[in-house]
Amino acid sequence: MDKRIMIAGGHYGSGKTEFCLNLAIELRKKNAKVAVIDLDIANPYFRSREKIDAFKALGIQIFGNFFSEEVTLEIPALNSNVRAPLEDSETAAIVDLGGDPDGAKVIVQFLSAFTAHDFEFLCVVNPNRPETGTVEKAILMMNRIEAWTTLKISGLVNNAHFLKETTPNDCIEGAFFCSEIAARTGIPLRFNCCPERILPAFRASLSGGAFEKVPILPIREIMRASWLDQRLSE
Repeated sequence: MDKRIMIAGGHYGSGKTEFCLNLAIELRKKNAKVAVIDLDIANPYFRSREKIDAFKALGIQIFGNFFSEEVTLEIPALNSNVRAPLEDSETAAIVDLGGDPDGAKVIVQFLSAFTAHDFEFLCVVNPNRPETGTVEKAILMMNRIEAWTTLKISGLVNNAHFLKETTPNDCIEGAFFCSEIAARTGIPLRFNCCPERILPAFRASLSGGAFEKVPILPIREIMRASWLDQRLSE
């Protein structure tokens, strides 16, 4: 992680929340202080803040709005405590953006906190979603996110998946998909995501290839499965 602050945006279903939580787990291996900032005020499902207690046990803080769903949907502003990890120079901060205009626009409130520090704005892409099923659609989505947030995307995340049906070839095809986006936009591929269960096969398939030097992030299904609860009970 070259930048202390990483912002992750993407369309609904891209898997950005799973990406953020898994990245936090990986970063915790090297950083004493890691925080996930949940800025998704609209989506009632698969929110980072649902795992606040479990991640606290792993030494990772989750910040965000902790109102009830009914209240959160009516409030355009977030708690001021989300600024704390952004302004703490010792904290590796990961920002989980909402996947719609309202969710993405929330970040505008914190632009001064981002621009005062080094940050990277990542776009999580799952080409198996209809909204980003072609390179053209994916680029259009990226342009919209930049317009909503007033920030420029600086990196791509290949998160091609079919949940438990994902194969190594699906991940490889996603990497080529993102490389085409990179060729057209000049935005580099920063991460290749891969379900942990097929990680060895995926690594082997990349050996000596064009994506060999792109970091691979192992993905555990935290939001949809009981992996984290099982880990904590061991």
